[in-house]
Amino acid sequence: MIVGDPKPIEEIAASIADFRKVLVFGCGSCVTVCRSGGDAEAHDLANQLSHPRYFISAPPQLEVHTIERQCERDLLEAFLKLPDGIDAILSMACGVGVQVVSDMVDPMPVFPALNTTFMGGADEPGVWREKCRGCGECLLAYTGSICPITRCAKSLLNGPCGGTGNGNCEVDPYMPCAWAMIYYRLKRQGNLDLLKKIRTSQDWRAAGSQGPRVRKRPGIGK
Repeated sequence: MIVGDPKPIEEIAASIADFRKVLVFGCGSCVTVCRSGGDAEAHDLANQLSHPRYFISAPPQLEVHTIERQCERDLLEAFLKLPDGIDAILSMACGVGVQVVSDMVDPMPVFPALNTTFMGGADEPGVWREKCRGCGECLLAYTGSICPITRCAKSLLNGPCGGTGNGNCEVDPYMPCAWAMIYYRLKRQGNLDLLKKIRTSQDWRAAGSQGPRVRKRPGIGK
């Protein structure tokens, strides 16, 4: 899932200070799970922003609404009903949701309340760790389903660097070395032969270096 962190309240307040009535717009998917942008967080943020101390003049009038996903235009068209008088939206979705909403309500301004950080998973309650970079050329079949691009600090493709020690990374002695994890995972699986293949340089074109990526599934849409 996509993980996001709340922006500083002062930055959020500055972005909406010039508007009279703002919709605080929660998202019911990824950012709800990581407790940063769901309905509860949207109401909490609206309560914070109602305090005059964040504004030179009176704070904007705030309304709160949450939708299941902000990243799907068909859901927005079906379920987003803007209250009367709204002149800006404060989106609590990831950067994808902010842009989809903005495209739909253009020219109304849409501002982000979160900093989108990474795609990750919850290894334990309240802790999310990055797992995937969306590189477009997945290597997990060859690395025991442990991503070296994401989980190795140097994104090495053919084994660890010389700085690893006792199974940990030289960048952070408390962070496991991704390639040590890959080795022991493949050993447990009886697949160490996979490490004999030398991988060439990653083709970063698939990761978006040629501009925004598009996926079209045959048989759906136009």
